[in-house]
This record gives sequence, structure tokens and C-alpha cells, in this order.
Amino acid sequence: MANLLTILRMILAVIAIEFLFTGNPALSIGAIFLTLLVIILDGLDGYVARKLNEQSKFGSVFDILGDRVVENLYWIAFAVIGTVGVWVPMVVVTRGIITDGLRSIALAKGYTAFGDSSMMKNKFCHFLTASRFSRAIYGVAKTLVFLMLIIAYIPNFEYYDALTVDQFVYYSNIQPYLITTANVLVYITVAMCVIRGLPVIFESKRYINED
Repeated sequence: MANLLTILRMILAVIAIEFLFTGNPALSIGAIFLTLLVIILDGLDGYVARKLNEQSKFGSVFDILGDRVVENLYWIAFAVIGTVGVWVPMVVVTRGIITDGLRSIALAKGYTAFGDSSMMKNKFCHFLTASRFSRAIYGVAKTLVFLMLIIAYIPNFEYYDALTVDQFVYYSNIQPYLITTANVLVYITVAMCVIRGLPVIFESKRYINED
């Protein structure tokens, strides 16, 4: 069941992103709700796995795979649309490739990224990367930045004709503040992404040195 939820959130993320490229205001608003559902499912699949005792090494890897697919899809889509600089997906994707590659070394030795057999043995490193608190905070940050990037730039998706004069004026007045907020959240979220990846590099040395 947990793995099915992971698959579902990847599918919903693709649909939400497709909505953003339609230029339809109703579908763009729908993308907001789909994005929120995608993030909710991100937390729900782990909960379901624990409740149904479905935790496994494959499930742990598949959960991370789902995270990477969803996260990268959104950042790349935003870069294509022009709401974030291309440096954002470059940093996030590179970080993901490095950490997942190092985690694969630990996995070959029987350790997973999270859970009871986590590769994170140092308490501080575990807190930064593998703790539920850290993962929850990062999940909240991604939720806020993805939603804000959609909301802040909705008027720019080539359908001004769909807005009334009052709506256009209202968006024009508040949009600079929304964009500023979105940009701040982008920097915070990318910084968290990088910071949470550093402990993986640090901890991976013990597994590399065992070879």
C-alpha cells in the first residue's frame, strides 16, 4: 500500500505540472490542490508503511526515489516556466545524485537512509538528515515554496483575458510581495536541501573506507 501511495504521488505531480503549462486559470488553481495532496501523500506513505508493517529496504529506497522524482519535476518545471533560475534544479538534482549514489554504497552493506538500519550513526548527522523532525520541516518548506511559486505567478501564465479588471488590479498590487516571498522560500529550501545532504557525505566515508 505504501509503495502504491508513492506511485500515486508521482502521477499526481506529473498531472499538476501539466496543469501549469495549459494556461488555464482553473487548472492552475487545480495544480495548487494537487500539489498539496502530493506533499500530504509524501508523509502518508511512511505512516502507512509503519502502521501496516510494510517497512523494507526496497520501500525505503522507493520512497526516496519518489521524493526525487517529485522534487526534481517541480524544480525543472519552474525553471522552464521561468519562475526560478536554472541554478535551482542544477543544485537540487546534483545534490540528489551525489547523496543517492553514496546511500547506494551503504545499502549494499545493509544500511538504509532512514529507519532502524539507518546509515546515519552520528547523532547530529542523524538529526539533520534522517530524523522525522528534519524530514517534516523540509517537507513543509517544499510545500510552501511549491505552492507560493504557483500562486505568485498565476497571473503570468498567459491568461490575463480570463481576469476581470478588479482581479487584474488586485493581482498586480500583491504580486510583487508574493514573488518576494516565493524567492525567499526558494533560497531557504535549496539551502536546507544542501545542508541535509552534507551529513550523508560525511557518514558515507565509513562505508567507503570498509572496502
